[in-house]
Amino acid sequence: MTDTHPKKLFIKSFGCQMNVYDSNRMADILKPLGYDMAQEPDDADMVILNTCHIREKATEKVFSDIGRLKEHKDRRAEEGKNTIIAVAGCVAQAEGQEIVNRAPAVDLVFGPQTYHELPEMILELDGGKKKRRVVNTDFPVNSKFDFLPEETGNAASGGISTFLSIQEGCDKFCTYCVVPYTRGAEFSRPVEQVLAEARTMAANGSREINLLGQNVNAYHGDGPDGKIWGLGRLIRAVAEIDGIDRIQYTTSHPSDVDDELIEAHRDVKEIIPYLHLPVQAGSDRILKAMNRKHTADDYRRVVGRLRDAQPGLAISGDFIVGFPGESDKDFEDTMQLVRDIGYSQAYSFKYSARPGTPAAVMQNLVHEKIKQERLVALQELLFQQQLDFNKSKIGETLPVLFERTGNKDGQIIGRSPYMQSVYVQGNQRLIGSIIDVKITDGFAKSLTGDIVTSERICA
Repeated sequence: MTDTHPKKLFIKSFGCQMNVYDSNRMADILKPLGYDMAQEPDDADMVILNTCHIREKATEKVFSDIGRLKEHKDRRAEEGKNTIIAVAGCVAQAEGQEIVNRAPAVDLVFGPQTYHELPEMILELDGGKKKRRVVNTDFPVNSKFDFLPEETGNAASGGISTFLSIQEGCDKFCTYCVVPYTRGAEFSRPVEQVLAEARTMAANGSREINLLGQNVNAYHGDGPDGKIWGLGRLIRAVAEIDGIDRIQYTTSHPSDVDDELIEAHRDVKEIIPYLHLPVQAGSDRILKAMNRKHTADDYRRVVGRLRDAQPGLAISGDFIVGFPGESDKDFEDTMQLVRDIGYSQAYSFKYSARPGTPAAVMQNLVHEKIKQERLVALQELLFQQQLDFNKSKIGETLPVLFERTGNKDGQIIGRSPYMQSVYVQGNQRLIGSIIDVKITDGFAKSLTGDIVTSERICA
């Protein structure tokens, strides 16, 4: 019999937006078991670390957190209280046995494809089987999405802007990337399942939906008409849902930008004029070594076609500096690509090997000092482009979706259609609304402005 006594659950999400979505769904799954969300881990009866394996030293950061949580668990044990520590996500999938070996305080280890089985895992710990630890890093035959409860609107931004996972896994096998090994092969949710969840989100107050996938524009879901739908067609259907005023999607691969998606950018007014389209490098030689399956000019053409379809489209990107074998010429090719495209924002990192990936055993490594110098040069260029882009909006009037209050009295914060944070003086009742704002100043990471109209789109 399930214990109905209220318990506290704390989830810490690392890395990508997919993890934020997964964390929200874990909360939905555990709510019927009596778990309410906690803001801090101090009094939590269960703590989940939902991990990401993409960034450097990801595993060590997880073990550092586990060490702190062990102290929390020991302290509560002295008070006669039990605490479940769980490690979920991609680090759990890739290094489950290492976690078991190094961290006796961890009770549950499960990958991103098995969290729908959380009630059963907890039962194995607390119920009839009385296992001391449970490890579940399988890739089930049936999709986890078939077993998830109805989404309750637990969006990171309070439900105004919501993540909706439509696709998982990747078949590209970039040589530096662990995603195919931790998330598995590409899988797309059926169209009706996606639309049903989107309707629930809209009913719960979401104004903006961010369609998520490791390779989201490779979406190929079963449609209600018996045909396979691509992302462009799915976006058109989502745009027809009452209450959804903005649509974005993350993360895309240049090779999967097809005509249907480009036409959606032309026709669907709800698609925001911002797209995160990683390229990683501007050198064809390095792109080939990365197994990216496109050239630098392929990327330029794709961006050009998208901007023709949706004039003013802002592009965000990802870059890896110092990939094995990268020469001065290769790096300069990357710098030239950045100059050619012009980014509104971007993420850039020094290459670091991920165990189990092909790049991890490559020779001709780039010296750390050279990697750092190149990263600094690239980030200076990207920073200037971002600052210039933000300042270019001074004097324009932009529709801003307001999401929260600021630190100053009377201040509210929203996001422009270009994903910039916008700070204004305004009434809190405007949160959840889209308001016209005249931009008065632009900074590296934000804009300021004045509200110039009454409510543009009512909440």
